[in-house]
Amino acid sequence: MVKNPLSIYSALVANLLIALAKFIAGAYTNSSSMISEGIHSVVDTINELLLLYGLKRSKKPADRFKPFGYGRELYFWSFIVAILIFGLGGALSVYQGIIHIINPKPLENPVWNYIVLGFSVVCEGASLLIALKEFNILRGELPFWKAVVKSKDPSSFLVLFEDGAAVLGLFIVFIFMLCSHIFNKPALDGVASVLVGCLLIFVSLILARESRSLLMGEGISIETQKRLIQITEDDPAVIKVINVLSTYESPDEIVLMLIIRFKPNLHTAAITDAIERLKTRIKNQYALIKFIVIEPKN
Repeated sequence: MVKNPLSIYSALVANLLIALAKFIAGAYTNSSSMISEGIHSVVDTINELLLLYGLKRSKKPADRFKPFGYGRELYFWSFIVAILIFGLGGALSVYQGIIHIINPKPLENPVWNYIVLGFSVVCEGASLLIALKEFNILRGELPFWKAVVKSKDPSSFLVLFEDGAAVLGLFIVFIFMLCSHIFNKPALDGVASVLVGCLLIFVSLILARESRSLLMGEGISIETQKRLIQITEDDPAVIKVINVLSTYESPDEIVLMLIIRFKPNLHTAAITDAIERLKTRIKNQYALIKFIVIEPKN
């Protein structure tokens, strides 16, 4: 089921406040890494807005143009978010850092940067805790990475990864900014910007991979397929399930197609009754399976 977007709203508010503070501090102190962090926060803000838009679009009811509904809108916008993290967040941060390494500028009044970083850690940390709490509720007993791979709701882990990268990036900036200040090596500020950019690119590649897989179409698990075959073959009218085809149209909507060999002595009415019986039985056990197509095969 699509998660409550509480973590998205909390991340949106946090990133708006943080982006403004980072840009002001970066411009005032000539800090490349703070400007990069500001870019990062702006990108995250845009990402949250796109996720909210994708969630809203995905809830549109089916119509004649989209008979299975608009659930995949969420997958599409999640993929766009991953691309934005790569392009606007990662690549711009790397570029900004390289420019600062080539032409380093000494920090001016870095105390303001430390204040903004502390404020950012508090806001991003609170947002991360909210996202982590929601994700832990959804994943249950599953290991963390397995839950990410098995999840059909990209909004459940996109914000979590964004916030995690944001907190880690803040610590990277703090350490390198402190070293730059203590050892009078302004180029280290640019190095921090490059590292933050590389971190964002790495995260974006993970998110793009998962979002692309969902957008291209993922089916039900092997365990669920086996259970569906057992339910179907337990019906007295069925000889064998030949094939099981499925795809997630949204996090809470599955399209299922069963190709079945029925007993040869059944007339058309008996097969029709068996098909309706199987559809009812499957939907009663799997609420996410909204559409079922059963094709008899000789």
